[in-house]
Amino acid sequence: MDRIDENGYRANVGIILIDNDSRVLIAGRRGRTGWQFPQGGVKRRESAEQAMYRELREEVGLSPGDVEIAGVTREWIRYRLPNKYVRQDCEPKCIGQKQRWFLLSMLADPAKLRFDATDEPEFDRCRWVDWWTPVEEVIYFKRKVYLRALTELAQRAFPRDGPPPQPASWPKSWRKA
Repeated sequence: MDRIDENGYRANVGIILIDNDSRVLIAGRRGRTGWQFPQGGVKRRESAEQAMYRELREEVGLSPGDVEIAGVTREWIRYRLPNKYVRQDCEPKCIGQKQRWFLLSMLADPAKLRFDATDEPEFDRCRWVDWWTPVEEVIYFKRKVYLRALTELAQRAFPRDGPPPQPASWPKSWRKA
């Protein structure tokens, strides 16, 4: 069972997997057109790190030895679901998610990625993209969460030269001052 706090936020982990070319993995939900980072709920009596490794195995078929933790967000990053996505008949009611984001360096050959580690795979495709691309590709209500996680973890991903510049085409409210 997922953990939902007293404010209605479901505990969740997000996974930003980066390869040797500084690209990040986004995956396509099975039967849908959208793209997102692998992510999933934290179960009762499970730490965020344990949930991350479980989700990593379930969603993209990787084990702890296939990756190295390069960074973790300092705090939970929250977002509210639009009302049309809130299940009104569930108790406790979940109004959004609070996410701890993990930056993982890919150690294994990318050919090791697979989506059939569970009976009901969540994803059916993936691709490696530039650092800021996921902000534009994810569903609209998660964009600020992706921006915040990527911004916070960027220095860990690019320790020498710093992260690539954010796209000039972004709204000013998205870009760093």
